[in-house]
Parts: sequence; C-alpha cells; structure tokens
Amino acid sequence: MLKVVLYEPEIPPNTGNIIRLCANSGCSLHLIEPLGFQLDDTRLRRAGLDYREFAPVHVYPDLATFVHEQGNPRLLGATTRGGIAYHRVRYQAGDALLFGPETRGLPTTILDTLGTEHTLRIPMRPGSRSLNLSNAVTLLVYEGLRQLDFPGLQ
Repeated sequence: MLKVVLYEPEIPPNTGNIIRLCANSGCSLHLIEPLGFQLDDTRLRRAGLDYREFAPVHVYPDLATFVHEQGNPRLLGATTRGGIAYHRVRYQAGDALLFGPETRGLPTTILDTLGTEHTLRIPMRPGSRSLNLSNAVTLLVYEGLRQLDFPGLQ
C-alpha cells in the first residue's frame, strides 16, 4: 500500500481530512515533526470525524528517521516545481508520497535530494500557486491506487 508523508504539516483540518482519506483508502499516514498542532486538536478531530482509529498514523522527529524506520521506501515529493506530472509516474506498492507544509511546500534541500525524477507536480493553469494540501494528497493517492488496481478496495 502507499504511504502518505506530511512534512511539518501546519493546518489541523487538512491533516484531519487526510486521516479520513487514509482510513478509507488503506494508506498509512506519517507525520514529520514539528507539527503545527497537537494530535488531539479539536479542529483535527472534527475534520477527521471518527476515522482516526481506522487510520494508522505515525509521528517521526525528522524525515531521516521516517526513511530509516520504513526501510528506505521510494520517496515521491509533490511540488509545484515537480519534474513529472503526477499521473505519468509508475507508482509501486510501498511508495511514500511526500508533501510539504501548506504555507511553503517542501524545502529545496529535500527536493534536490529527491531529484527531478522523483518530484511530482499537479498540472494547473499558468499563474496558479497550489491546491489545498488535502486535495493534492487525494489526487496522488487515488492515481497511485488506480495504477495498482485499488488493492484491498471495492
């Protein structure tokens, strides 16, 4: 299955929506600290409804710890500066879809490490800045699951 990785997420309702997405899609959610909220935040719970108990959520102090503990998965970073449109990559079971903080995206240092072949973009109109984080995560998750023939889903 796919792993959703939120690097330093800032807005609780976005993470709550993504918890709900992961609960319904079978993906695991991995949060890289620092978080812009507490996991018991009311806004996070409201957006995630009662899905928290159905979504595996893991918290890591940094990205290196996530990579090590998860066995060095292939990282695909979502960015407006991505080298490949998200629907053109061939997703693999176990891929980690990496998303940056809502206000600034993934840092250049991470994007440089990933390289253009592992940075994905969502096509948008010229001059557009970005999509909402939970919407962007949903697009990539469901494209990956579609390519994998929706494993375990009906």
